[in-house]
Amino acid sequence: AIYDADKYYIVPSITEPGYIELILDICKKEQIKGVMSLIDPELSLLAANEEKFREIGTKIVGSSYELCELSLDKMQMYRWLVNHGYNCACSWMDKAEFYKAVGEKAVTYPVFVKPYKGSASISISKVDDKETVDLLFAHSEGLMIQEFLDGQEIGADVYVDMISGEVVSIFTKKKLKMRAGETDKAVSFKDPALFSFIEKFVLEAGYRGQIDIDIFDIAGKYYISEVNPRFG
Repeated sequence: AIYDADKYYIVPSITEPGYIELILDICKKEQIKGVMSLIDPELSLLAANEEKFREIGTKIVGSSYELCELSLDKMQMYRWLVNHGYNCACSWMDKAEFYKAVGEKAVTYPVFVKPYKGSASISISKVDDKETVDLLFAHSEGLMIQEFLDGQEIGADVYVDMISGEVVSIFTKKKLKMRAGETDKAVSFKDPALFSFIEKFVLEAGYRGQIDIDIFDIAGKYYISEVNPRFG
């Protein structure tokens, strides 16, 4: 981006004091009309300061603070999906509840153990037994257990008009190779049923701007895995 952009600024980490004020100063100086982010933790930060940007004539291109937080918190998103009737991977934060589900044959190993507010597939583990689950939970906080979805993984890139809230564009691809949470190789495809499924979800949730959705096709049924309100 430094070499391709018309102009660039080196800025501190989003966790540094005064970060937002610096971005606001750049936007004022350069008369920037729109700001977006490509990293999950910054989405909520920008959305929370939307009014400050609006006051200087800069639009935050993306979803509301509430939806950014919902998307970042994978347990909250899981509960929302269940409450709204969408297929998704069963998830737990309580080990005892998970072990009870295993005992009742409601879920089987392997499962995924990962941070419930994680990003870029950091600290995600595919786990085959109770001992490993116990070990991971003993060494880290904020973990969740997620059912292993065995099917074709699909990436959906969606753009929703910022004013009307209507879906403008949907692009879907079957993922063939992944690295660090990013897609290295994929093949695009079209399925009208999938497009309708995506549009229904996006409009029901109320997203705006760019959205990246991870979906699994399991025996002809679509399961929502994760939602990121940013470009994938």
